[in-house]
Order: sequence, then structure tokens, then C-alpha cells
Amino acid sequence: MNQVKQTKRTTIYDLAGLVGTSASAVSAVLNGNWKKRRISSQLAEKIIRIAEEQGYALNMQASLLRREKSHIIGMIVPKYDNRYFGSIVETFEDMARARGLFPIITCTRRDPQLEVEAARTMLSYQVECLIATGATDPDRITEMCAAAGVRSLNLDLPGALAPSVISDNFAGARELTRRILRNSEQRLGKMEPLLFIGGRGSDHNTAERIRGFREAHADLGVAVHEENILACGYAPEKAEKALDTRALGGNALPKGMFVNSTISLEGVMRWIRRSGHLDDRSLVLGCFDWDPFVTLLGNGIEMVRQDVPGMLNKVFELIESGANKPVVIQVPPLIPEAQEGLKASGAEPVISTVSS
Repeated sequence: MNQVKQTKRTTIYDLAGLVGTSASAVSAVLNGNWKKRRISSQLAEKIIRIAEEQGYALNMQASLLRREKSHIIGMIVPKYDNRYFGSIVETFEDMARARGLFPIITCTRRDPQLEVEAARTMLSYQVECLIATGATDPDRITEMCAAAGVRSLNLDLPGALAPSVISDNFAGARELTRRILRNSEQRLGKMEPLLFIGGRGSDHNTAERIRGFREAHADLGVAVHEENILACGYAPEKAEKALDTRALGGNALPKGMFVNSTISLEGVMRWIRRSGHLDDRSLVLGCFDWDPFVTLLGNGIEMVRQDVPGMLNKVFELIESGANKPVVIQVPPLIPEAQEGLKASGAEPVISTVSS
């Protein structure tokens, strides 16, 4: 019988013999730790070349030694479950590939520990740049990147140590609030203070939206009280619980609401349908987020659409220019016009840019 002879798998000891060095030196090079061992770049290149010739499965870090640049760009995002962050991911991938870069993206669920783990792993793969999107502690990620000699930028939420690109949350919120108030006046015959719901008061974006919310009320001469601001978090169940708590406390619920994201809007709509506290025909809603399916909910819901392509264009401009000063670039958001009647006409909304 003919026997098939198995090909012997190359080991680091085989490579050490072929190179004329120690197995520990080969291991250090293949694991990317050759610089710490003070191994010369010439020896490292020789080990990698022979390893490749022998068909040895190289560690990613080791294979990168043969290139001046990795051409890998990383991004962390807090969520995949809304159209805004989904659009950021898709647009980022397209723009990165168009520039000859390979994008690596991971979701960190607004968990600071997961953000650190994700940044550490991406740095081990020698990303050329790391984009921290909506990070809870962007400065910590910047410090990690700086220690590894890697550039970093912030998107959506700003940091103090690296360039940041964000929406103009204040101007967008002020314009959205004005529109909700005017819609409320047209529908109810009077202008009453709105309820702000969703988001975290401790983060920059929510704080700026609350500031814009207050400013719009002041612009139109409407007093808004502290109990009308429910920065209860982004999760749908948190918005639903906050409305339950307010209703059970005996406080009258405003007929107009500024909802801080489509994630929070899910909880608001669930509460409205379940509780029966508000008449849909008199309820006026606005949402600082955008999803075309929101028009199917009725009520002529006003929306703010963050300019994702505009923001990512600014990110890549910063990367390509080499800028690393901790500036904050604010990109005006967009508001679709003529929300009412879109369902009936099937027409696309006209988009207007919000300006400060």
C-alpha cells in the first residue's frame, strides 16, 4: 500500500537553526517583541524572510515588520443599533477603503473597560490611526495611542487631548426646539414648555442639546422648569420608566417633547401607546436623530439628521493634514423640511442646514 507522507511542520527551533540564532530570538520577532529584546532590525528581517520561505504562519505583528505602514485604521463605536452609528460605520468603511486603508471596527457598548480593551487590541495590530467614536473617556484612549506612537481622533464626542469632530449639538437642538414649539402652538393654539427626555446629562452632546433646548424657549419667551428635563439615559426602557415615574408623581405631562435619540424615541412611543396618558392627535414630538421610518409613526415628528459624511470628511482631512492639536470642529446638522405629508406624497424630504 502506498502511504502518504505528512509534511513536517516548521517550528521556531527549525527557524532558529536556519537563521543561526536562538529560538527565543525567533519567538520574540514573530511575536512582535523584538525591539524590547534589542534585536537588530536586520536580524528581525532575516527571521521573517526565512519564516515566510518555510511557510511558517506568521503573527500579524511580525508580518507588519516588512512594511513601513500597516495601512490599517481602527474605529470604536458605542452602538450598532441605530441608523446614526450604523451610517458612521458604513461611511467610514467606504472612505477608508477609497484611500487604500483597511478599516477595523468594533462596538464597545458604552463600556469604558471594553473601550480600553478594544484600543489595546487595535494597537497590537499596529493601526496607523484610531478613531474613538462616542467614547466615554476619549482622553484615556488618546493617552494609550500616544504612548504607542499612534495618532488618534475623536468623533461624535470631544476630548481634550486630540482633534475632535462633532455635530453642532447646540445649534441643532435650538432649531429643533423652536420647530417643536411652533408646531405645538399651531396644533394646540398656544405655546407651552416642552419636555426634554433621553441622554446623559454628564456627556457633552446631551449637555449642549439641553443648552440649545433652554435657549430656544428663552428666544420665544417660554419659561421651562428643571423638572421638564429628564436626562435619564439612552436606553428605551429608561425613557419609558422616566415617563412612568413622572406620571405617577402626579405631574402633568407636556403635550410637546424633545426626544434625544431614536433609541429613546422607541421608549417614548412604547409608553405613549401603553399608558394612554396623551392623545396622539395633540401630541407634538421632535427627535435629535434621524430615521426614515419615524415618518410612519404619524404626528409629523420633526427630526435632526447629523451630517455623517460631512463629519467623516473632516476626520480624514485631519488625518491627511497631519494635524494633531486638540481642536473641536463642529459640523452643522441637517433638518428635513416638510415632515407633514411625506407619507402621502412619497416625496423625499428637503434638507436644510442648521446654522448657529
